[in-house]
Amino acid sequence: AGFHPDLTGRENVFLNASVLGLSAEETEKQFDSILEFSGVGEFIDTQIKFYSSGMYVRLAFAIAVHTDPDILLVDEVLAVGDEQFQQKCLDKIKEFQAEGRTIIIVSHALDQVASLCDRVVLMNRGQMVFDGVPTTAIERFRELLEHNAVGEARPIAHTSALEVEAIETRDATGKARDRFSPTEQIVLRIGVKMVRPVQEWAVGFSIDTSMGAMALASNTDLLGIHLAPLESSRWLDIEID
Repeated sequence: AGFHPDLTGRENVFLNASVLGLSAEETEKQFDSILEFSGVGEFIDTQIKFYSSGMYVRLAFAIAVHTDPDILLVDEVLAVGDEQFQQKCLDKIKEFQAEGRTIIIVSHALDQVASLCDRVVLMNRGQMVFDGVPTTAIERFRELLEHNAVGEARPIAHTSALEVEAIETRDATGKARDRFSPTEQIVLRIGVKMVRPVQEWAVGFSIDTSMGAMALASNTDLLGIHLAPLESSRWLDIEID
């Protein structure tokens, strides 16, 4: 199935639904639901060639999930649209999973892979390099990223001088919590294990959205915080307003 650029969104819905096995009557019954899911609304009678890439994918996904598929192939669709649309996609995928349907997701979003998949096939330069559980696949993927990183990696002797043993999230009173309201302060309490003494070191962190996109990141160097030489294992608190 594919969209014809000179046809409107409405016409493409009926064209693609027909290719995917729905009759015109069945499509008519599903049309309002498809339109609501896609969020393209007022642009449904506009020619597809004037749609943004995001609108195009949203409408395509909405059609696909309303044609009762046995196998659904999703290629980075969760990177498109606002958080509300992404959540609708996730909810629909989980609904299909509960019904026992087969879903193949092509994605670089590791959080999505970890939360949605029970099997991962990892590809590298056109070759399959791993086939198995998500946790191991993600570790292997990160190893490949580190191996293929631009520039020289830091010496192993330097990076093995300390380890992060634990990470805790606490509120301003010091109480351990894992849920916070938007206006509350968060304290990241990081347990650092000294393997050998280090004169200069830094700690960085990042916070991702539920969709796997980075929302905030920083480190002690960027914040102008000089950490004293690490001569023993210690805890480090990072306060986020």
